[in-house]
Amino acid sequence: MLTKEQEKQYLETIDQVIAQGPYSADWGSLSEWTPPEWFSRAKFGIFIHWGLYSVAAHANEWYSRNMYIQEKEEWEYHRKTFGAHTEFGYKDFIPGFTAEKFDPEEWIRLFKQAGAGYLFPVAEHHDGFQMYRSEISRYNAWDMGPKRDILGELKAAAEKEGMIFCTSSHRAEHWWFMGHGREFASDIREPLARGDFYWPAMQEPQNMELQSKPYPTEEYLTDWLLRTCELIDRYQPSLLYFDWWVQHEAFRGVLKKLVAYYYNRAAKWGKKAAVCYKYDALMFGSGIVEVERGALAAATPYLWQTDTAIAKNSWCYTDTLDYKTPRQIICTLIEAVSKNGNLLLNVGPKGDGSIPERDQEILREIGAWMEKNGEAIYGSKPWRRSMEGKTNVAEGHFTDNEEPPYTAEDIRFTVRGDCIYAFVMKFPRDGRITIRSLAYSDDQGAPVFHGLIREVCLLGFSVRPDYRVDEKGLHIRAGEIKTDFPVAVKIRVL
Repeated sequence: MLTKEQEKQYLETIDQVIAQGPYSADWGSLSEWTPPEWFSRAKFGIFIHWGLYSVAAHANEWYSRNMYIQEKEEWEYHRKTFGAHTEFGYKDFIPGFTAEKFDPEEWIRLFKQAGAGYLFPVAEHHDGFQMYRSEISRYNAWDMGPKRDILGELKAAAEKEGMIFCTSSHRAEHWWFMGHGREFASDIREPLARGDFYWPAMQEPQNMELQSKPYPTEEYLTDWLLRTCELIDRYQPSLLYFDWWVQHEAFRGVLKKLVAYYYNRAAKWGKKAAVCYKYDALMFGSGIVEVERGALAAATPYLWQTDTAIAKNSWCYTDTLDYKTPRQIICTLIEAVSKNGNLLLNVGPKGDGSIPERDQEILREIGAWMEKNGEAIYGSKPWRRSMEGKTNVAEGHFTDNEEPPYTAEDIRFTVRGDCIYAFVMKFPRDGRITIRSLAYSDDQGAPVFHGLIREVCLLGFSVRPDYRVDEKGLHIRAGEIKTDFPVAVKIRVL
């Protein structure tokens, strides 16, 4: 832990970096930010939730909170499985977190095979255990547990293979995340001071409104700032992601300082950086809009990202995962890309550092589809119409657990170079489709599409379909096609 003098010096350095610019700690200045060019080309990244909760491997990544709530199933499960909370608390998972099967290069090979272009491991979750080497707290993976710089090893392996390294901090919620442990006899009842693993373990707000109380203190906000700046300085991530509670009023001032510091540091490194944020935590235009487990219903002029998990019921590994299908995940990717978004797909390794077999199978199936259809995804842009058909995704957070009931009439579009790509979300077995957005005219006789089509083919299939265009649309006959995945129709235009 930093001494008071070291902390003072670090805070002075932060102020100096902000003063030197080019960004200052106000929204007017930060709104001059522009996103990194690589982000709009990459389209697909991998999120990683891995930590002490992966050792518990029960329910979900909120186990550290819920095991201390007597009304929760996790409370009773913990007592039956590990013992009383006074004898085995959450911190007692640390010695069991040995990560003996963790092979960062093996992970990266799998993620590359899946078609991902950037990596987003969680540096610190709500539980407060840092997955990296830190001078701020000794409760980290370098000093305890596996005694490895998990984040540093992943960064080195990713950059060796050409993947962009990013990371996230979910530290803000730690203000109240362990607070229920004070309500009964547990290992959190001990006096807590800054530097302790559970500190501050405040009472959880009755609601999560922007001004909910107890209000985070200056001491806690300073600790949050120092932890995040250390993360930036040590690992130089290209993107930094914040989970939801940083939109609280208490963080507004320190958050502006942090973003200015990050963007200024990136400028010194000679690259652009970006903060991914939810719920208007940042002023619009100063970072990348994030939608958790959801989507936007229409194409936007600004870049955005959806983060979702390979499982419906947890971000981390548990023994009761309810997996999504590869098809559903690919549909989520297409929905995002057609509307100017990216997909950040989460994988939850086991506590020992191995990636579950089902996760591997799903990633490889996604990769096989991406290998055939990547030209319609990577580097593409939304077309002037992002979609046609009657089926649309629900807009907003937490809306993507079930796949929409797509039909052969549901089509999503991207464009790249001289080609329009039309993704038929549920390709008919007889191979007959009509793309109405490429009709000569609409129902009122007004022109719809003026381009001259020179070639039509199906990505990933050797068949050369017959096609014609009339006032109803582009009609395609491809013969019998057997696939459960969306099919990309490539339309080359003169």
